[in-house]
Formats: sequence, structure tokens, C-alpha cells
Amino acid sequence: MSLLADLTAADGLPERPDLPWYVAPLPRAVENLGLRLAWVVVAVNLVGTAFGFWYYGVHPLPLSDPLITWQLGGTPPSMWAFVPDSPVATLFIALALGLWKLGRSNEYVNALAFFGCWKLGLWTPFVLLAFADGFTAANPLPMYLFLLFSHLAMTVEGFLLYRISGFPVRAVAVAVAWYGLNDVVDYFLPIAGTPHHTLMPGQVPLGSGIGFTHPSPTHEIAAAGAVVLTLTATFLVLATRVKLLEAGADRT
Repeated sequence: MSLLADLTAADGLPERPDLPWYVAPLPRAVENLGLRLAWVVVAVNLVGTAFGFWYYGVHPLPLSDPLITWQLGGTPPSMWAFVPDSPVATLFIALALGLWKLGRSNEYVNALAFFGCWKLGLWTPFVLLAFADGFTAANPLPMYLFLLFSHLAMTVEGFLLYRISGFPVRAVAVAVAWYGLNDVVDYFLPIAGTPHHTLMPGQVPLGSGIGFTHPSPTHEIAAAGAVVLTLTATFLVLATRVKLLEAGADRT
């Protein structure tokens, strides 16, 4: 073993297999730091999850607000699970790393976490930049920048997961099904009310629990970004699986 591999093993971290850059783009030192600070990463993502649910409309504070307001308040309750995509993604990565630290790593959670980090970590910056005028008009600049860079950080987190997961096909299938279903109800065929993607500039409520307008071409541009990211997440996670097997580093 190399000196770096010896140090990694001594530190209790999973070995870093030699994989192509497109499935393991982070420097070894960044991966190792993220895994060593896993509990800190878990805590940060749980705070992000709480903030995300507040952003979508779960408002225990301020007390002057209804408990459920904003986008969740305008969405049929039966579809609430499909609305807060980013906070669900940060919850998945927190669970993935937390379960690994507890010695109870779960491949289904790992696959869902990778999809969530890749898809929401890039889709949100995509729409923030594509519709920057509308978002900056509706949000103070510090909030706009926080949303932009915190989501990009999610993408970085996702590339820690191949060190603790083998991404078995059954787990990938669950992640594809969940995020594929999200694309369907977010953009193409809502089960109740109107489509359920994160609100874009120009959308207005149709009424409490009914949904929102979806002006064109904003809706189509956001949909294209989401579908492309679901497809690329599927490619990356299956490519990681293949390359792990080729490197003799199957973790399942």
C-alpha cells in the first residue's frame, strides 16, 4: 500500500480506489476531510434541511404566520412530499453519512443521497442563473448568493459517497424511480393540483391548496434542466458502480 493509503486505513476511512475523474472528481484530501468531519457535515445538512422546510412554507416561527404557508400552503396536502426537494436531498445526505458513521450504512439512502445532491445541487443554481433577474428581485442578494453556493456545495458532498457505497442496482433503481416520479409530477403530469417544482419567477397562486400558474418558457426550461440532471445522475451512479467493480472495490 502507498503511504497515503496507509494513513487513510489508519484513520479508519474507507480506501480510495483509483477511479476515473468523472466519477471521483474531488482531490483525495478533500474526500478524506469530508469523511473525517462527517458529523459536522451531518449537522450542517440537518440545519439546511430545517431551513429548507421553512423556505417552502413550514413556519413555526414567526408566530404571526400560519404554520403552513407559502408554496406548501398553495399545494394540495396530498402532494407535499414532492415540493421540498432540496431539504429532502440534504436530509438524505445527512442520513447517508450519519448511518455510515454509526456502522449501519444503507445503500438505498446512499443512492437517494447521491441523486439528490447531484440533481438539486445543480438544478437550483441552473434556475437561479437562468432567471437571475426574477430571483434577485424577489430575494435580497445575500439570500440569493446563499442559495446559489449552498446548493453547489451539495454537489461536492455527493462525491464523497462512492467511498462508502457500492451503489447496487436495486438501490439505484429506487433512486431513479423516486427522482423520475418527481420529474413527472413536477413538470408533466401532476397527480393533484398543478405541477409541483420549486416556484420560479412569474408564478402566482391560484388559491389555497390549488397550485400555481406555470408561465412558458420558464416552466419548460426548468423541466429540461431537471430531466437532464436525472439522466446524468443515473449515468454517474451506474458508471461509479461499474468502475468500482473493475477496480475490485465492490462495497456491497
